[in-house]
Formats: sequence, C-alpha cells, structure tokens
Amino acid sequence: MLHIQRHIPLAPYSTFQIGGPADFFVGVTTAGELTEALEYAKENNFPVFVFSGGSNILFADRGFRGLVVKLVNKTIHLTGNQIFVDAGAELMEVVHLACEHELSGMERLAGIPGSLGGAIRGNAGAFGMEIKGVVSTVKAYDRKTGQLREFHRDDCGFSYRSSRFKESPELVILSAVLTLQSGNREELLQVFNDTLAKREAKHPQKAKCAGSFFMNPKVENTELLKEFERDNGMSTRDGKLPAGWLIDHVGLRGKKIGGAQISNQHPNYFVNTGDARAEDVVMLASIAKERVRAELGVQLREEVQYVGF
Repeated sequence: MLHIQRHIPLAPYSTFQIGGPADFFVGVTTAGELTEALEYAKENNFPVFVFSGGSNILFADRGFRGLVVKLVNKTIHLTGNQIFVDAGAELMEVVHLACEHELSGMERLAGIPGSLGGAIRGNAGAFGMEIKGVVSTVKAYDRKTGQLREFHRDDCGFSYRSSRFKESPELVILSAVLTLQSGNREELLQVFNDTLAKREAKHPQKAKCAGSFFMNPKVENTELLKEFERDNGMSTRDGKLPAGWLIDHVGLRGKKIGGAQISNQHPNYFVNTGDARAEDVVMLASIAKERVRAELGVQLREEVQYVGF
C-alpha cells in the first residue's frame, strides 16, 4: 500500500533547496508502485511529476498542484564489467564503485550531482566524458501504454545534454545496465579525485545550486569563438562556448536578485545564498538570456527543468 503524503515541502528534495509544497507526494521503489501511484493520479485527475535526484530541477515557489512521485530505488549490483543500477542511485556512488572495481568509462563524471536516472535522461557529462559512453540498456516505464520497455544504447537518442527520455516525458527511467572497460584502480581513483578537485576549484560543490544552469550553446560568430580561445588559451569544442564565459562577458558575474546570485566563481552556477525564491532565480535567468542574446547574438537554453510554474 502506497503512503501518499499531503502538503510536503519540495525544497529539501532539490539541490537548489527552493520550492513550495506538493499537494501530494509519494516515494516509490518498484514498477508496480509507480503504476499504482500513476493510477491514483489518473483516478483523481491530478497532474504528475516524476523525478529521482533533484539536481537539475527548480521547483516553483507555489509548489506543485498535483502528485509528485520520487523514485527511491537505489540498488547497485556489479557483475564482471557490468553495473546493474536503479534510477534512484546516486551517480557519484556509481562512479566511485566503478573506479574501486577497476572499471573505466565514468571516472570523469565524478562530482556531478543527482541520480543515475537523471544523468541518463540529460546525458550528463564533464571533461570530455558523457554517460552515454557506458550505457548498454535502459529499462523504462511507458506512461502512455502502461508497459515496461527496454531500450538499447542506440535507441536512447543520446545527444548533448539530452536523450529520448528527456524528449519523451512519458518514459520514466527505472534502471539501467552500464558496460565499462577494464582499468587500473589506482589510476582511476586518481582521475576520480583530480576531477573532484577541479570541480571544487571552479565552485564549492556544497553550494545550494543545480550545477550548470544553462547548456553550452553552439556559436556561429567566429570572432567570438576566437576571442574565447585568445582569453582562455584553449580551443573550442564542436563550436560551443561555455555559458558561464558568455554570462561573464556581458558583465553579470555576481549579479544578485533577492537571495539568488550568479556565482562570482562560476557564472553558469546560479546560487541560493540562503533565502532565494524560485522567482529570484527565474528573473536572473531571464536577465542572463536577454543580455547574452542582445549583446552577443547567442541564445542560451536552460539545462535546469522548471517544475510547477
């Protein structure tokens, strides 16, 4: 029997620590429980939002008028060079387990917040490595048909910070099988720790934020690309520029509205300094998009998902 709760604050379930209450809230661990929760919502004509980690989410100040379902299934099982993992497992834990067991292919994903399910949905990546490189199969629940479906890597539609699951919200990721390569434990743990240090140097990882707020946009302006390369002494990758560099370029580093601030250290991090409201964050994001578009001719797109607005 599901334990459906009422008027549950959503802020504690988001790395932003922002958000009002959900009318109804439930944690589920199995496909059967998910089905039961969705049927309950359908019977009562409630909107539904399903999530697992909460790292790429901005919940509205008013909360969510309907049922919020959190996937809390966190089992991780390792067999040979494969990891069988539930959607609710923390990505960080999966990456560390792989390194400890001499499995290579995820080590540079160390420090990315959130769950395995969210990482697959958004094809999480950092330092030239993306999770799509290790995904073999994904098991998902199809809310339209009420059936469990299995997707092989080539069927997942992975692209930059996106996937078939992000484009088709009716598909709820339940678990995945990851296939990795053999590696050296000491070397992998060194990369793991170095990656954490690099992320910490860019920005304190315990800050109340969602990680990168905007996706890095593809830029056609060759002069802007050359300017970035001159300023940073590095080549651009696939014609994309860091969103944080663009935001800094238009003078918004440190910009603050209410309790929300564009980070002084990493301008693509929008930080809750303590009492931020979702409205503050949305206003900051709107200013950043407008200024970058007006001054540089580049359109920024959110990586963060707005929920309840």
